[in-house]
Amino acid sequence: MPRGGPSDVKPPNVNTVPAAAPYGTWPSPIDAALAASHDGRPDHLGTVGDEVWWTEPRPAEGGRRALMRRRADGTTAPALPAPWNARSRVIEYGGQPWAGTVREDGELLVVFVHFTDQRLYAYAPDGPDGPWPLTPLSEVGGGLRWVDPQVRPEQGAAGEVWCVLEEFTGPAPTDVRRVVAAVPLDGSAADDRTAVRELSDGRHRFVTGPKVSHDGRRAAWIAWDHPAMPWDGTVVMLADITEAGELTGIRPLVGNLDESVCQVEWDRDGSLLFVTDLSGWWELQRIRPDAVAGGAVPSSRLLPPRGEEFGGPLWKIGLRWFHPLDNGLIAVLHGKGDHRLGILDPETGELADAPGPWTAWSDTLTVHGSRVVGVAASPRSAPEVVELDTTTGRTRTIGAPHRDAVDPAYYPVPEQRTFTGPDGREIHAHIYPPHHPEHTGPEGEKPPYVVWAHGGPTGHSPLVLDLEIAYFTSRGIGVAEVNYGGSTGYGRAYRERLRGAWGLVDVADCAAVASALVEEGAADPERLAIRGGSAGGWTTAASLTSTDLYACGTILYPILDLEGWATDETHDFESRYLESLVGPFAEVPERYRERSPMNRTERLSTPFLLLQGLDDVICPPAQSERFLAAVADRGIPHAYIAFAGESHGFRRVETLVRALEAELSLYAQTFGIDRADVPPLGLTT
Repeated sequence: MPRGGPSDVKPPNVNTVPAAAPYGTWPSPIDAALAASHDGRPDHLGTVGDEVWWTEPRPAEGGRRALMRRRADGTTAPALPAPWNARSRVIEYGGQPWAGTVREDGELLVVFVHFTDQRLYAYAPDGPDGPWPLTPLSEVGGGLRWVDPQVRPEQGAAGEVWCVLEEFTGPAPTDVRRVVAAVPLDGSAADDRTAVRELSDGRHRFVTGPKVSHDGRRAAWIAWDHPAMPWDGTVVMLADITEAGELTGIRPLVGNLDESVCQVEWDRDGSLLFVTDLSGWWELQRIRPDAVAGGAVPSSRLLPPRGEEFGGPLWKIGLRWFHPLDNGLIAVLHGKGDHRLGILDPETGELADAPGPWTAWSDTLTVHGSRVVGVAASPRSAPEVVELDTTTGRTRTIGAPHRDAVDPAYYPVPEQRTFTGPDGREIHAHIYPPHHPEHTGPEGEKPPYVVWAHGGPTGHSPLVLDLEIAYFTSRGIGVAEVNYGGSTGYGRAYRERLRGAWGLVDVADCAAVASALVEEGAADPERLAIRGGSAGGWTTAASLTSTDLYACGTILYPILDLEGWATDETHDFESRYLESLVGPFAEVPERYRERSPMNRTERLSTPFLLLQGLDDVICPPAQSERFLAAVADRGIPHAYIAFAGESHGFRRVETLVRALEAELSLYAQTFGIDRADVPPLGLTT
């Protein structure tokens, strides 16, 4: 049902005084199945002719990503039938998996990456035939993978797709190369690797897809190399395009080892717009490649310093925080913490924000004429596809509309807080107190709280509606999402607090927020828990093995052994991430050993739940299994649930339900809460 509409769930009686009941025991219409069915968000926006396209999660369909289209008449439908799954595995986190164009005969053509085999396919959605492959399979390592495509129908006899090629050269996860490549649209490369043209020279370990200038004369892309991560240092590469479609004169334009450029786009005047954090914040600048003076290419800020971000971490290939419009204006995502959508006039410096209830915009944008389309959410609405008409200033939802599956009275009412941590440093967090329209806690009772540590760790928790959080808060368990030091959204200095200090700063910041809630009288000091996935799983395990603050913890697909991760137990993209987070392994091996939860299990004394995907190549199950062996026979109540067919981050509805119910059961057993509405989690010792 639309936002604000009636609910199928019996509405609470707003005329009654909330009844006192122990925290954690409150009845809730938000069950695990409901929360799981709303997991994920729309992503990877783009246009094909007069249509807006995007991908959507399908937890009930094995976790596939459906490619959706909104036609010019306003109707929305899948562009690809099941089981087609538009999702790339380049750098394992993927990125923009599709692109489309309109052929000369008016027929729409889309190319996309199918998750199952990672081949690039072409498809005419209004034609009689199904998708046909454009690229070959490979039996070497992880095969051939593709991401961030751009369809160039004018290139060659049949047209081409320019994109990133990731090619494994051996069985090890680091036996891999990446180049900018051209794939023919006629299918001639479907069984012939030699038909794929390599456009870049392979000098860099990582590249994004090429952005071609409006006159077709130049291409620009972002590149970086180990040990840097893209939020550490990247360089913008520039090349000329010959009449034969070759890239020549490849050279660096801007960027450096200590400067992160996260996006580039061509403007119609031939200038290149880019976002760089050289000032300490990701800011929008313009550079004119033709204006070369004495070998230097000058660039100019489009806005004076504002102390906010106009970009973010390049965890996926093809993310977008800004998009130029044909009329010279620029759509930008900006803010401190969460992003909001604004329209920038680069001539006057005027920046006007889009109206509407949305408070957090995702890192994807597209433009259709004078209209800007993004993905936005708020504490009262889940992510939806939103369109801004820049001529009228009006916004509207055009895809994946939020619908209140339960009465919004059950949604949490979050508080955006800044806490003081060790050394007086700021710690940003979102606090979700227990909330129920018909219940409150007994007088004098303090509620239990769970600290949520986000992944990354170079990441960020947005302040938006999340039914997984509501699952707990509507039952009387508070949630504190901590954007600990190292998080993005607060400038480079804030995220670099974690350099060399992973396992220290993140642990201390989470503990500082939990302790502050206790000191304020908002949380029960005997009923605190911590949970997190991936890097958040590391922070959870590190917290449980270094502090006595928490009564229990939930560890999801974690990093547990730094030595293993620094050698061969993760994928190529993050294989040298620890050099900045911990330090070079060859120089500080003792730091890797001392901080690893794997080597501190003798300090573990609280119950825990460990959840792991068996197909995870980023945080492999081998680490979880070694951790379990280390705690065996120590008398610590714990449970381990491994999910076949799941990789890094759970996507299937049955997995999400099992994981959420198991987590609630852990807290109920540890905190002494009687709940008969979830299957009991069997804890072994």
